[in-house]
Amino acid sequence: MAVLKLKPSFKDYIWGGSKLKTDFGKVYDGEVLAESWELSCHPDGPSWITNGEYAGKTLREYIDLAGREVLGDNCRRFLDFPILTKFIDAKDNLSVQVHPNNAYALRNKGQYGKTEMWYVLDCEEGACLYYDFKKAIDVREFEQRIADNTLLEVLNEVPVKKGDVFFIEAGIAHAIGKGIVIAEIQQNSNLTYRIYDYGRVGKDGQPRELHIHQALAVTKTEPATVHKPRPPYIAECDYFRVRKVFLMDGAEKYRDVVGTDSFVSLLAVDGRGIIRNQGEMTAFLKGDSMLLPAGSGSFEIEGKGELLLTTIGSKENPIRIGIDIGGTNIKIGLVDAQGQIVASSSVATEAWQGSSAVIERTAEAVLELLSARKLKLDDCVGIGIGCPGTVNAGEGLIVYSNNLAWKNVEIIKELQHYIPLPAVVENDADCAAVGEWKAGSGQGCRNMVMLTIGTGLGSGIIINGRLFTGGSYGGAEIGHWVLVHDGEPCTCGQRGCLEAYVSASALRREGIRAAQMVQSSLLNELCGGTLEHMSAKLVFEAADAGDEAAKEIVEKYIHMLGDVVTSVTNVFRPEKIILGGGVCDQGTVLTDPLNDYVRQHAFGRTYVPVPEIERAVLGNQAGIIGAANLI
Repeated sequence: MAVLKLKPSFKDYIWGGSKLKTDFGKVYDGEVLAESWELSCHPDGPSWITNGEYAGKTLREYIDLAGREVLGDNCRRFLDFPILTKFIDAKDNLSVQVHPNNAYALRNKGQYGKTEMWYVLDCEEGACLYYDFKKAIDVREFEQRIADNTLLEVLNEVPVKKGDVFFIEAGIAHAIGKGIVIAEIQQNSNLTYRIYDYGRVGKDGQPRELHIHQALAVTKTEPATVHKPRPPYIAECDYFRVRKVFLMDGAEKYRDVVGTDSFVSLLAVDGRGIIRNQGEMTAFLKGDSMLLPAGSGSFEIEGKGELLLTTIGSKENPIRIGIDIGGTNIKIGLVDAQGQIVASSSVATEAWQGSSAVIERTAEAVLELLSARKLKLDDCVGIGIGCPGTVNAGEGLIVYSNNLAWKNVEIIKELQHYIPLPAVVENDADCAAVGEWKAGSGQGCRNMVMLTIGTGLGSGIIINGRLFTGGSYGGAEIGHWVLVHDGEPCTCGQRGCLEAYVSASALRREGIRAAQMVQSSLLNELCGGTLEHMSAKLVFEAADAGDEAAKEIVEKYIHMLGDVVTSVTNVFRPEKIILGGGVCDQGTVLTDPLNDYVRQHAFGRTYVPVPEIERAVLGNQAGIIGAANLI
């Protein structure tokens, strides 16, 4: 069943009335019903599914069982369900209060802040509410007026009528006045700081707690900019988009489509009707709340009345955080929607301090970079991390990293202590491949393999437009295919792996051997007589200068690498094979003979396309861009 009907949680706050029972059909035994939480995953008041196969489950349980795909792609940037919808009946004045923004709430409470909107459903004659300040005041005056109970004198008292809309951004002082019934759509948060409460006492007979210190820290004391949503929305922000749907007998039905971008929440604020979706019909009455999961397809509504339709929009100009963890340095970048790095920094890894210290330092560097660019966490949709070693992406776990001496490090969980954003981790070579695929030499490919030739031999594989990591985790390690039985030792502990023959380390090893055997005086000369200075680059330089021993090493190396790319071609049939890493600085000296080799040796070469061997173009940025694109 696609249309899910919801049962709310109830709140009996002292200022509440009975209209939610008498006018909105809420079944509740208590005398006072202040709020009904209609669409909620919040632990303080969950809502329940009442129909279909998930009947009796909470909304949270439903999402856990059905998968986060039911929320839609636009919700991927949130750690939790993004919104909470309520009916509120204010028989008496609510306290003057303020909600914190995300930054303050996350830092101090470990949860998101609260931006909300009100839609006035009913009100008594002469009803008013408080919204913002009449004019700018400074913090000292704000504090003094709280102390001497004159705060209401500087607040903006607004008469209300049915159908009014108020957008209350985090940091704006506000209070619902008595005699008002509203529908509220807000961030999924229950953080409220009470500033003024008319001297009331709670159920325990004691004055209700005020939160003056917190309110002083988060309240905006200058009048807010008028909120102007774009039609057809009556409210629109980073967290929700709300539109009104009017139904009239005999009028054309309301028709729409639930795509894969967002779920649709329907709150019936008046009348009655039916919803048709996926061949089923669901009736609703005033006060009902319903959910259409993302991907539900076309639906239509008919009847007489009014509904609020809420969806989650895509974030404008989203920033993704890319982190590339290396053995020496950690590179951090802020990547825009076009895949460009708009700001970057790096910090020393210093893995010897332990994983927790490294993760904390990385988080601090990310926050400093955001601050330097005057960006907030709200501007970011998530974090992607590339790390060397065996990675269990599903668990957010670094299973083992030889380069960092890490074992079973819960990197996502630890990082989210400091930066509570959605985060993903993958092997660093996979991230480099994604980077080249999205923004480098592999753009436009559906199938691509990248080989990163450095200290080792990393690999990343794109198949049918998706990163391939094997059946579980730790797969796609082309560098550890065995090339020579009982051959050269590999860093993995085996012998004869490809990495032991076609990495930069392998070239360096062969260069040292040639110099030690006095086969190449030029190699000795180029490294200054100190073999520790030997490098793959020097081997190529010596070969280019005509040194016979170096030429033989390079020729053998290219043939071995040719066998690797030919085997990759035969197995994956990619459109391109991208070569990255320091060895690839040789450019066409390397790629031209490799292209010739594959054309001569690939299986079925006269009948099927042979991939181009190209050099990666993003350099050190590939890992950052690729990691960011995991989100």
